[in-house]
Amino acid sequence: MSQSLSQILLHIVFSTKSRRPSLSPAIQAELYSYTAAVLRNLECPAVEIGGTTDHIHILCSMSRTLSVAELVENLKRPVSKWLKSKDMNGGKFQWQSGYAAFSVSPSLSPRLVKYILAQGTHHERVSFQDEFRKLLERHNVSYDEKYVWD
Repeated sequence: MSQSLSQILLHIVFSTKSRRPSLSPAIQAELYSYTAAVLRNLECPAVEIGGTTDHIHILCSMSRTLSVAELVENLKRPVSKWLKSKDMNGGKFQWQSGYAAFSVSPSLSPRLVKYILAQGTHHERVSFQDEFRKLLERHNVSYDEKYVWD
């Protein structure tokens, strides 16, 4: 085959450092827009972005030229720098050091988009930690609880 083609959807989840409620509703729309621009520049266009005051969910197409780790690193760094410029936490904003990433079937992406958009109401009932554990378990990701949270 003379060209490389792919269609890989990725659901990425990460929180603020120590799950501090640093992402106020006032900044979220601008944050999601900026995050989408960074993803576009990485050739990983966003399908949907959402979250709450302490974490973010991203559904995006995966570039053929980046690994998942490179994508997340090249996303978190500029978004963190942008948030610091907005004087988030007195200019000391941080994301948690880790992340989770899950492959998504294109047929399930509409359901995931609804889930991402409903984060505000979802987290009236479920904590981020419980949500994260359920995501890991649903995707059969082995984890050690003592290394998940920072």
